[in-house]
Amino acid sequence: MLLGCIGDDFTGSSDLANTLAKGGMRTVQYTGTPDGPAGMDVQAGVVALKSRSVDPAEAVAQSLAALAWLRAQGCEQIYFKYCSTFDSTPEGNIGPVADALAEALDAHKVIVCPAFPGTGRSVYQGHLFVNDRLLNESGMQNHPLTPMTDADIRRWLTRQSRFDVGHVSAQRVFGGAEEISLALDEEHKAGNRHIVVDAIRDEDLIEMGKAAKGFRLITGGSGAALGLPGNFGCTAAPVPWAGQAGKSVALSGSCSTATRAQVARHASHHPTREIVAADVIEGRLSPKEIADWLLTASGVPLAYSSAEPETVTKVQERYGRERSSKALETFFSEVAKLAVRGGASRIISAGGETSGAVVEGLGLGALEIGPEIDPGVPALRAGPDLVVALKSGNFGAEDFFQKADSVLAGDV
Repeated sequence: MLLGCIGDDFTGSSDLANTLAKGGMRTVQYTGTPDGPAGMDVQAGVVALKSRSVDPAEAVAQSLAALAWLRAQGCEQIYFKYCSTFDSTPEGNIGPVADALAEALDAHKVIVCPAFPGTGRSVYQGHLFVNDRLLNESGMQNHPLTPMTDADIRRWLTRQSRFDVGHVSAQRVFGGAEEISLALDEEHKAGNRHIVVDAIRDEDLIEMGKAAKGFRLITGGSGAALGLPGNFGCTAAPVPWAGQAGKSVALSGSCSTATRAQVARHASHHPTREIVAADVIEGRLSPKEIADWLLTASGVPLAYSSAEPETVTKVQERYGRERSSKALETFFSEVAKLAVRGGASRIISAGGETSGAVVEGLGLGALEIGPEIDPGVPALRAGPDLVVALKSGNFGAEDFFQKADSVLAGDV
């Protein structure tokens, strides 16, 4: 294994695996830290954790365990993957995990770059934008678990990290890999261990990747990995895929603006059913009822708990943030298990926490990376009779659910 990756959720990990596979690396995604060795043909291993929203100490422990396994596979470089909207609280978990990995690897020039231009995420003058909006004006300020209220990544990371945070401006990045290397050296000499690097184009990320050749640790969204396969002598190649026939079901727990629009679009062409959080929490709705409905409905049926921010806030105020989130995750996990037992062979999941619950509920291990459905979202083979799509809440076009089913089925 050449490149070892640690992802803080399942959707983001598949996003990164997608980037590396398209770049020509033989890539496998693992659900949690594996018990045994990786296959000898694996060039890039992505260990997907569910550590984004847990206690910071637990996130650090999980990440260090993944690091130990990846180093045992012979990895030459480590990549810490987080969301392209830098999802975190003022306490973490990005900063504490990045600190721990940097110390374990004795890494003193650590790139920090959540940019992903293909999905509208760019970093300019240290600030993170979602399309033409600052992060804290993009809807992410309403995230139920990690509300992002500051677009200045330097300032947000400083609140989480024990180390000083530096910055490489877009003007330096436009000068290419050599100029980026010089700027990183200057920031390191100034005493900055974590260094936020501007990027507004794919070309910027590719040049940044060249500059990071030989670095022990890189952190970022999946976009920052665009230039890494080339450092290992890999070239872009088509990703092989065989579709899966059978029954398809869709689940959505994301409350992002993008997912709510996707749910609305899907409802105009396919059966949809809303899952009311209070009904789940108070036991009025069972996973079996939803699974039975999904298995008998026509087309690509969608069961969703996606709601407006005001509705989510009221639920959290009434039942508590942790209780309400845990109840819905457990519910979706059980629905997914029952649906697969009932014959579903294609599962589409929207939302990081929802997808994590689905993956854990189904007990999925290593996932084979397939073709890209939408930027950042690949098709995944979970077994001989099961394929899945795990979508971050903010990703995908409005017709995502239908498009995902077509790719999973091998129709496109």
